[in-house]
Amino acid sequence: MTTTVPHPDPTTPPDYRQLFDALLSPLLLLRPDFVIVDVNQAYLSATSTSGSDIVGRSIFDVFPDNPSDPTADGVVNLRRSLETVVATGRPDTMSIQRYDIPSDDGTGFTERYWSPVNAPVLDAAGRVAFVVHRVENVTEFVHVRRVGRAQERARAQTQMRAERMEIDLFVRAREIDEGNVQLRAANGQLEAAAGQLRQQKEAKDRFIATLSHELRNPLAAATAATEVLALDLPPGNPVLAVLERQLAILARMSDDLLDATRSLTGRLELVRQVLDFRTVVRAAVADAEPAFARTGRFLHLDLPEEPVPVDGDRLRLAQLLGNLLTNAQKYTLTGQHTHVGLHRTDGHAELTVRDEGIGFDPGQGEELFGVFTRAAPTGPSTPEGLGLGLAVVRTIAQLHDGSVSAHSEGPGMGALFRLALPCAATRETDAVAPAVRPGPDPAPSGLRILMVEDNVDLATTYRMLLEHHGHRVTCVHTGHGALKAATGEHFGLILCDIDLPDLDGHTVARRLRAAPDGDRPRMVAVSGFNGPADRARSLAAGFDAHLGKPLEIADLDTLLRSWPPDRDS
Repeated sequence: MTTTVPHPDPTTPPDYRQLFDALLSPLLLLRPDFVIVDVNQAYLSATSTSGSDIVGRSIFDVFPDNPSDPTADGVVNLRRSLETVVATGRPDTMSIQRYDIPSDDGTGFTERYWSPVNAPVLDAAGRVAFVVHRVENVTEFVHVRRVGRAQERARAQTQMRAERMEIDLFVRAREIDEGNVQLRAANGQLEAAAGQLRQQKEAKDRFIATLSHELRNPLAAATAATEVLALDLPPGNPVLAVLERQLAILARMSDDLLDATRSLTGRLELVRQVLDFRTVVRAAVADAEPAFARTGRFLHLDLPEEPVPVDGDRLRLAQLLGNLLTNAQKYTLTGQHTHVGLHRTDGHAELTVRDEGIGFDPGQGEELFGVFTRAAPTGPSTPEGLGLGLAVVRTIAQLHDGSVSAHSEGPGMGALFRLALPCAATRETDAVAPAVRPGPDPAPSGLRILMVEDNVDLATTYRMLLEHHGHRVTCVHTGHGALKAATGEHFGLILCDIDLPDLDGHTVARRLRAAPDGDRPRMVAVSGFNGPADRARSLAAGFDAHLGKPLEIADLDTLLRSWPPDRDS
């Protein structure tokens, strides 16, 4: 007689309790606070426990560390893994752990090794509702590996467990690969963002440098026009004084823009020599005194009797102190005092500039050396300037291996700027002040001068000034025009702009110098770019000298006096 076994109705939901107990893997179901909620038969068998004894208790109360094993770390490792699952909502696979369990007779602990995996069960809101703690008893596998027993049954069981571990390793490796892909993508995004930031910074620096350079031509033209006006106006004319002061302010802003760009891009260059720092300080204070006196402010100087030798760039150090003095003049009121002091201490030259001005918050000292940073808030009474002077001060100090700091007790309490530079290792006789030279000889006059300048207004004002000084001037506005004029007429001096619309000034100089049978007049480059590298390029192209814009006639006269009269005019 044949017995027919009825198939289960596929529409009937499965008995998950029965499935849970039927699973061969030992399983615990934990709350997020690690209290045991449920356990299957495989787990009870593996741990020799009963459900009534462990359900409702913390897993760490049921399975504490073996107190007789001082190296036991099962509780610590398991807690760390469970906390990771609860915190991240992701499964965590643990390495093989030794986690001894209480013995059946309750008198001690039985050695056990486990391969645990902890996985979250999420609720509808995505929060961890339970943690499934699955373990495999790998004690025999560990013992076999330790003592080298090779029973067939043990090898088979070990192989099965190894295959399961290999699967786990494969899954973990895949997770790592996915993580690496995400990391590479994130790194690519960061590199792209960094590249964009670099491009934006470079564009900003180019813009500031170009703006500073382009300002030079109108400034030079206005400055030259002011000098022309001064020829016909009586000394002390108030309108002329206003023009001169405001043009000086614009020129200083332009210089600050260019120097700030050079400092930010690392292109601020030094021409170093061992010098007596006192001479730099004395000259800078002497240059600043008229501006202080004109505005009713007082400037005091205290210098040591002994030389203060430093290895530095005289012009840049004078610029540094000039910026500090300009800053002091801006932020002091009529009748207030500024004190400049210099002394040697511990192998360093220490320069201080202390004023009685508006001061600043004590925590703001470091911020003042940032780009476009000002001590006073923007408003109708804010002194003129772009907030670049102190940024240039710090760069010059650092290029000299020195440091600069600012301090104030608070608003209205004045400010103290302190510069420290290493003293040069030199004999005192090497750091004396330069000798006083006799008065200059008169500048030569009656020169035939070729002025090469594409800015017509600037060329016109330069021509008027030079003709007033007794020279005969021809103006051209292009590089080709310069070559044509120079080959058709003899000139004693050529003043040539560098940034011309067709040929640059360097090309003009090289072609004139390369002419086989042409004259060799004195040639002076006149450019808005006036750094050491710019001057070197001009000299390499064949110019005899390089002067910056705005061109001061006094500077040109000084240059002409320095040349021996070895060429016809």
